[in-house]
Amino acid sequence: MRPTSLPISAALAASLLTVFASVAPAQPASEFPFELEMTLDAPPKPGSKRIPSIEIDDKGQARLELWCKGGSGQFSVAGNTVIFVPGTIDARACPPDRAQADDALVAALSAATTWARQGDTVTFSGGETLRFRLNTN
Repeated sequence: MRPTSLPISAALAASLLTVFASVAPAQPASEFPFELEMTLDAPPKPGSKRIPSIEIDDKGQARLELWCKGGSGQFSVAGNTVIFVPGTIDARACPPDRAQADDALVAALSAATTWARQGDTVTFSGGETLRFRLNTN
């Protein structure tokens, strides 16, 4: 080995480390947001101020507040895969359009197979893509 090989190799390794460190996503942004409330990225329905939200505890238990209904469910998260199984959904006195929107949202969550997080946005994909915003202060 030539005497200059080691400094060149060290310089190359340092350069590569710097490049990869700058393009790697920040670790906290890639973690699933357990214990944080997420609000659906959608406008309220006409005549209402409600926007659906989900809060998932560290055991996967979910509390859902939908367009009109509310309830629970169970999330299972492994890597970027996700499974949602709806639990009890309260049949509140909902107008038909909101009840239908609630059912469609629960079905879309149930069809989700993957999730991704970028900053304060969490996306569930696999069926209809759903985008939620983390409620952070």
